[in-house]
Amino acid sequence: MSFTVRIDGQESAEPPRPGQCLRTYLRERGRTGVKKGCDTGDCGACTVQVDGLAVHSCLYPAHRADGRAVTTVQALGEGDRPHPVQDAFVRSRAFQCGYCTPGFVMTAAALGAEQLTDLPQALKGNLCRCTGYRPIGEAVRAAYGHAPHGGSAGAPEEDPASAVPDAHGVVTGTVRFTLDHPEPAGLLHIALVRSPHRHARVVDVDAAAALAVPGVHAVLTHHDAPPTRFSTALHEHTEDDPADTRVLDDIVRHVGQRVAAVVADSPTTAAEAARLVRVTYEVLPAVADPDQALAPDGVRVSEDGNIAGEFHRAVGDIEAGLAEADAVYEGTFRTQRVQHTAMECHASRAWTDPDGRLRLHCATQTPHLVRRRLCEVFGLAPDRLRVTAARLGGSFGRGQDLQTEHIALLAALRTGRPVQLENTRADELTATTTRHPFTVRVTLGARHDGTLTALRLRVVSDTGAYGNHGPSVLEVACTEAIAHYRCPNVLIEGTCVRTHNVPAGAFRGYGVGQLAFAVESALDELARHLRLDPLPLRERAYLRAGETAPMPGAAGLHPVVDTGLARCLRTLGQVRADRLRARPLRSGPRLLIGEGLAVAAQHSVPADGHIARAAVTLRDDGHYEVATAVPEFGTGTGTVLRRIAAHALGTEPDRIHLCDADTDLLDHHSGGFASTGVILTGQAVARACQALAERVNGPTGDDPSVTEAARTTTRPRATGTACAEDTVPSLAYCAQWFRVEVDAATGLVRVLDSVHVADAGTVMDAEQCRGQVEGAVVQGIGITLHEHLLGDGDGRITTSDLRTYDIPRFGDAPLTEVHLLPPHSGDRPASPKPMSELPLVTAAPALANALRDATGIRFTTLPVRPDTLWAALTAATAATAADGD
Repeated sequence: MSFTVRIDGQESAEPPRPGQCLRTYLRERGRTGVKKGCDTGDCGACTVQVDGLAVHSCLYPAHRADGRAVTTVQALGEGDRPHPVQDAFVRSRAFQCGYCTPGFVMTAAALGAEQLTDLPQALKGNLCRCTGYRPIGEAVRAAYGHAPHGGSAGAPEEDPASAVPDAHGVVTGTVRFTLDHPEPAGLLHIALVRSPHRHARVVDVDAAAALAVPGVHAVLTHHDAPPTRFSTALHEHTEDDPADTRVLDDIVRHVGQRVAAVVADSPTTAAEAARLVRVTYEVLPAVADPDQALAPDGVRVSEDGNIAGEFHRAVGDIEAGLAEADAVYEGTFRTQRVQHTAMECHASRAWTDPDGRLRLHCATQTPHLVRRRLCEVFGLAPDRLRVTAARLGGSFGRGQDLQTEHIALLAALRTGRPVQLENTRADELTATTTRHPFTVRVTLGARHDGTLTALRLRVVSDTGAYGNHGPSVLEVACTEAIAHYRCPNVLIEGTCVRTHNVPAGAFRGYGVGQLAFAVESALDELARHLRLDPLPLRERAYLRAGETAPMPGAAGLHPVVDTGLARCLRTLGQVRADRLRARPLRSGPRLLIGEGLAVAAQHSVPADGHIARAAVTLRDDGHYEVATAVPEFGTGTGTVLRRIAAHALGTEPDRIHLCDADTDLLDHHSGGFASTGVILTGQAVARACQALAERVNGPTGDDPSVTEAARTTTRPRATGTACAEDTVPSLAYCAQWFRVEVDAATGLVRVLDSVHVADAGTVMDAEQCRGQVEGAVVQGIGITLHEHLLGDGDGRITTSDLRTYDIPRFGDAPLTEVHLLPPHSGDRPASPKPMSELPLVTAAPALANALRDATGIRFTTLPVRPDTLWAALTAATAATAADGD
């Protein structure tokens, strides 16, 4: 039978393979703007138009396109002119990482007039993890001639022409993510065989049937893997990262652990053969939670024991502080296991260049640390391996772990062929690193006026089967969550525990959000006991200028140098009062109204010895190349680094060209994590530009600009370095306020007001910073109200797709009024503060405090789903009725 389809105006007569979906058919023909986010029709990243109708191409059988016209985002406009929706997305800055943007553009471009009246319904099939959705709504409305609908304050407006340099590529789908680069010739594909057991010994792997499948090249097991044990965590200093993992192991410690890797000509063949691998297991006893793991007779998860790390600190006399208190609150708080859910799935390609060098192209935030770790594991000299990364489709911390890189490199070494490993969405949700679940027992004492006298924290984190980030997450959580409070008597006892669960890893906030949920909720309860407003209580409790934190964190015991939190609370108090006065709301018999707030702080540099380097080269055409090792993944780092370089060199940003995420460009760089992309790499870029200017012009005092005459000389190059240890740390602060409405009949929660105030230092890109805050707040709402990786009794994650693992959609996201406070007079010139993670930390406690105010019930376990909330309200009503009887 003949087959003809018109793709972006060009006819294709090549028929699809049996069972092939339209997404893969289009990508094989160069339409890389058609993204893979789920392959189950849940995320919308693959949206195209078929005869003008928007469809999810991952579900659309390719053979149904016979005789039809298919339009992708790459041909949506007319010639060089973008479609009005694409133009509106640029002008509204309606993207961050940009991976979901082509799908949103294609959906929006197909909307009719009636659909525009209900955008939550019209856009419910498209997911974004980065933006918080506000600018997406603005862009869609603007594209159809409607005024933007937003809620911003404190951020200066920007000329749309100053949009990020990659904007056109993002909205047209031509910017390249990990697997959008051309494939190496002869590329093979990997499918993984995973363990169905929590804990077992691999007795035998029978690969005969799999190897008999035509097109299968190898089945790799622990016999083919190096014996070296290592940590998948990636830090500059590695002392706290437990080396307890192998590339492939004969002992499996969680459901979903990799047992074998099948390498074949195509993903379909590899998956078919993987199902034929027969593994014989000796099933072993398992521990399902930290309580079982810490029991005297608990099964050992690791040869190193079940405790991956501990944190014990004491200041003052805790018992004396509690005795001195006029009120004491004690409670236990629990946070759940959640997934990063970046829209791009983890992927790696590995091959050998013609000169014999190994290449690895992967979705990482830290190429140099990946190279260092893999060279250690495989016994390679560093100059034998080059690691690169493209733009990433989101991260939220997941790119600070080895995920697919070591398997891809193993397969390339063993087969001698180029190989590719791409996770499915089910792999992402069931077998990759997660946020650490925490259990926190808080005891908090204060005097009548709110002065804190004692704080005791007993913290247990579940790091899963392997230690990786566990010890450092525990330490950061225990110090950062209370870094902004003064209390003379503090006792912290923390334990990071291995269990036979999927491993946890780096996640946005790095443990601070879990502990802040407990501490900020406890402060709210203490305020109620003392009959104090929660805002003045925090005003009394925070550190003043010149005071030091009770626990040394990344900043050691440096004194507080500014009053950022005071300014945050003052601004929040004013906005809160204005909102309550302008729109007074009272609870009724069914709709319950409540408000809540929370505050947080973060040190401006991490404690792992982070090193940032940059190199600047003056080109023959008078433009500049700036080399860093920080990939773009939605934080806007690239845009800001261009501006920093342009300012330092006395030129325009369009003369700055970034070359990033390539180990060949610099000798070393710790990477782009822990909110260091602007703060440390920005310093390195500025220093490199200063060095270049001095090399070309000689010392120039306060004016580092390069003269026009110097731009015509040879290609001089200069480097700059910034180290965390050499940087005087400061604290960034933020405060979040919610007002909510709870439907007592259903348990549904609606956010009526959301206000965020951020002490962000010198803001280099106001719209991007605002977007980071909005996205973090919405992600925090999802974590608080519904996100949860659920498992069965055997340790198997059952929320394995984006229908059962429910992240916020367009209709779930409230508008957040964002206030970016101007720099304090004590801030150093051009001193930005981290804002990529901090706003997430305040979301859960502020929302939980609002629910407490609305319902009278303190929810101590996340998430607070509608069924949980309804059951608690029903039980409270029944108890009240019983008391009345």
